[in-house]
Amino acid sequence: MAKKNAWDIVEIVRAQDRPTALDYIDKIFEEFIELHGDRNFADDKAIVCGLAMLEKKAFTVVAEQKGRNTKENIERNFGMPNPESYRKALRFMKQAEKFKRPIVTFIDTKGAYPGIGAEERGQGEAIARNLLEMSRLKVPIIAIVIGEGSSGGALALGVADRILMLENAVYSILSPEGYASILWKDSSRAKEAADVMKMTAKDLYKFKVIDKVIKEPEGGANKDLDFTAKSIKREIIKSYNELKDIKPKELTNLRYEKFRKMGEYVKGE
Repeated sequence: MAKKNAWDIVEIVRAQDRPTALDYIDKIFEEFIELHGDRNFADDKAIVCGLAMLEKKAFTVVAEQKGRNTKENIERNFGMPNPESYRKALRFMKQAEKFKRPIVTFIDTKGAYPGIGAEERGQGEAIARNLLEMSRLKVPIIAIVIGEGSSGGALALGVADRILMLENAVYSILSPEGYASILWKDSSRAKEAADVMKMTAKDLYKFKVIDKVIKEPEGGANKDLDFTAKSIKREIIKSYNELKDIKPKELTNLRYEKFRKMGEYVKGE
């Protein structure tokens, strides 16, 4: 099979039949109870939050959720969270800290919703607040990039002790189209931009931005959901076992050092 370039992976990850967060949650966890609302404005369905059981251990799950068709995408706002989604996510992550539950996040978004209403309700502040609060949560956090991980919309769930990434996922500052439009004033150069951005799992593992690349079946996760879900489950369990006995203060210190070193390494490159 021909070697995939970055744009090939972008096309795989944008396929309509690409598994979503809820597909994986259903396969990975024995139980999942969805929880709703930010207790401030609304229950935005672009992010799903809930309690889940995995091998008799309770987890808090926070997941960006896209739709499979037009109706679902409208309901889920095309997987682009409003600020109330991030505030809902933070509400349940803080609850997880209170009850000493580890957190698993699933990242899959083109970016935070850029609408006027979202900006009026503090989109930037909501994302920044998540970055700050996640950095000091005293429970293990495992983030998994399962699809598109773009911009602050993705990073708002990405401040984690372990960052895992599916083989055909992408993780970047923005979409290739947006990058090409800003840098070259020409969105038609998106394919070129995808390569320049170094947004693939292979590149990001090399740059130490992520901790593990999770193998997908030939042709993508949609070809064998069970295989992919089992691979993710195995890595969640492994990561949790590595983190569970670390004392809270040391955990937050290690998380801080992880992101400091990440920034220094990438800058050095």
